[in-house]
Amino acid sequence: MADSFLSSLSRRFSGILPRKWRRDLPVVPVVRLSGAIGMQTTPFARSLSLAGTAQALDKAFAMKSAPAVALLINSPGGSPVQSHLIFRRIRALAEENEKHVFAFVEDAAASGGYMIACAADEIFADPCSIVGSIGVVTAGFGFDKAIEKLGVERRVYTAGERKVTLDPFRPTRPEDVERLDVLLKELHTVFVDLVRSRRGDALPADDESLFSGEFWLGTQAAGLGLVDGLGDVRSILKARYGEEVRMPLVQSSSGLIPRRPGGFGAALAGSLASQAADGAMAAVEERALWSRLGL
Repeated sequence: MADSFLSSLSRRFSGILPRKWRRDLPVVPVVRLSGAIGMQTTPFARSLSLAGTAQALDKAFAMKSAPAVALLINSPGGSPVQSHLIFRRIRALAEENEKHVFAFVEDAAASGGYMIACAADEIFADPCSIVGSIGVVTAGFGFDKAIEKLGVERRVYTAGERKVTLDPFRPTRPEDVERLDVLLKELHTVFVDLVRSRRGDALPADDESLFSGEFWLGTQAAGLGLVDGLGDVRSILKARYGEEVRMPLVQSSSGLIPRRPGGFGAALAGSLASQAADGAMAAVEERALWSRLGL
């Protein structure tokens, strides 16, 4: 009853009300999903995770009058688990609330970023966007020769023969690499099946290069069926819902300083110092992800 009254009032005074107060105009909430996925999140570094995005997604899909939700995606990838969790949350909310979902790629929707984009019913990219990288990667460093030169003796005690699999402080063992290869292939299969299920007939049936880990520009991705077209959020939504469509940005609310027991000053100093270090490491990891795309 209240919504009906407000909508009627909005139509009556549409000529003088600000656009953001008018309920007679179509509205498509916009959620920005930006950054590496699953990295450490601190006031000094932000990343994508289900915990950090769930509130904004819930708010956007809860707008009853909205026919759709738009996702602005700009991610080089990251954690496969967090990528899949965000994907599943978007699909669940879309089905529960009967909303059409648009994804708009900015600089990149690569690897886990593209997995999240696949939660949309339609994907659009800029001609210069990076799209794809449908693959799985893990990387590390070996320090066994370095500690040998330094004269450092490594002492490790375990219960369980596989507990020190891929230990960076000892030489690589073939059985460890073989085990890792099995895990990576299984993850890759999950990713490929997800893309095929969401993109359907849009993908060429016999082009296995799509799943090689390669990535493409937006113009190429459109030809390969990885995206549905080229365009930005404003032009596409205005073409679809009219020139006066409202596109409010929906964000999660979060505090910058976590609460800790003990003296406030000491806790604050310790917290910020720790988070600065974590943020620096996360920034290095994220920079590496973007660098793989040449960005």
